[in-house]
Amino acid sequence: MDYMVVYSSKTGNTKQVATEIFSALPGMSKDMQDLEEYNGKDADTFFVGFWTNRGTCDMSVIDFISGLHGKKIALFGTCGFGGDKEYYKSIEQKVSVWIPDDCEYLGTFMCQGKMPMHVREKYEISMEDPKQEVWRKEMLQNFDEALLHPNETDFENARNFVKKTIE
Repeated sequence: MDYMVVYSSKTGNTKQVATEIFSALPGMSKDMQDLEEYNGKDADTFFVGFWTNRGTCDMSVIDFISGLHGKKIALFGTCGFGGDKEYYKSIEQKVSVWIPDDCEYLGTFMCQGKMPMHVREKYEISMEDPKQEVWRKEMLQNFDEALLHPNETDFENARNFVKKTIE
């Protein structure tokens, strides 16, 4: 098989991006599976997707990436905080470090994704310290913006990432 898209998605954002990445891959020699259901299918190139928590991926993704050898690997992920290329870069660095040395790293695509409502409630309730008001407003604004993602622009960027990656 030429391509395998494997993803871990907690809220559905990463699954949506995985579907767009899969649709952009050429040919018929491709497959897509949730990491929890991954059955060991092999491929030349893996697109590995993850959701972000505290600036990195979950342990199941680390274990999966670490176990790939002699493959081409592209990463993609979603996170609640958007619009900050430096933050995206720091996530990429924390996740790509797990790619074995005998693999070819092809790059990372990141986009914003909606967060669970309990995150907003945390910002509203537990951040009542007046000294934190500016930070609190920024977090609420970011949360509300994240509700609109991933969107069609994110999906288009994901498809363009695939095209650029496989060229």
